Amino acid sequence: MPRSIDRQRPDAASAAYIGLGANLGDARAALDAAFVAIAVLPETSLRRASSLYRSAPVDSVGPDYLNAVVLVDTHLEPRALLGALQVIEHTHGRRRPYRNAPRTLDLDLLLYGAQCLDTPVLMLPHPRLHERGFVLRPLAELSPDLVIPGRGPVGRLLQRAGQQRVDRLS
Repeated sequence: MPRSIDRQRPDAASAAYIGLGANLGDARAALDAAFVAIAVLPETSLRRASSLYRSAPVDSVGPDYLNAVVLVDTHLEPRALLGALQVIEHTHGRRRPYRNAPRTLDLDLLLYGAQCLDTPVLMLPHPRLHERGFVLRPLAELSPDLVIPGRGPVGRLLQRAGQQRVDRLS
């Protein structure tokens, strides 16, 4: 006989890390608005936010970026969370004219629990997070003992990306 499922008890939330960046317009205001928009996503709660960091564009041109990372607990599935983040980007004027174009707001789903996923729409962990100081510094601030699935401890990865200029602002 099958076991009954208690529908009153919600499944445990998954921890997810989201990278935020902007280098067009009022980047600080865009990040502040994104913090608020993420905090009110359905079935999601904002647990912690990193400091803001300034970094030079990587594989691109344009003004310096402001970056941060947030840690959320969510019941949304990874693709649904990514879709919600893309709606927030679009609402803030994000356009994708070419790869690595300057951005009014960029939201990247970096990690979703320990899930590894490789689809045309979503890769987890984010495919370049282990190379990007502007992602690793705020990640290390939030979770210094974090291990990136398939890549290793965030602290060791940050040492490898140490030559990239990433300045903590607040």
